Amino acid sequence: MKFICLGYCDESKFEDMAPEEFQEKMDECFAYDDELRRGGHFLGGEALQSVRDSVALELVNGQVSVIDGPFVETKEQLGGILLLEARDLNHAIALMSKHPGIQFGHWEIRPADETINALVAERDAKFSVHPS
Repeated sequence: MKFICLGYCDESKFEDMAPEEFQEKMDECFAYDDELRRGGHFLGGEALQSVRDSVALELVNGQVSVIDGPFVETKEQLGGILLLEARDLNHAIALMSKHPGIQFGHWEIRPADETINALVAERDAKFSVHPS
């Protein structure tokens, strides 16, 4: 099964961190990601820039409105996404509970919607066909 793991962090934890300490923490995360790779569990991931650099789109009175962030009054913001292959939710929990990124916030683990993803893959395939 595929799981989408959303890593939330309190960005203020990084503000007073020395560059060497930040690099050490990142290296710990990368090393664990490599363990997930070796086990065939790491399918990909993306780190996100600060929520201060984000915008949200919202439909207001039939018009799209662009709103500057942050949008939710919380200390923790989405910091990255990790795609994980696991047997089931309990296995995904076991794998992600060892990720060093947990020290910065929390992980939300959600199963991928394989039904909708299959529909997306079908549409993607239509666009990847090139006429000869």
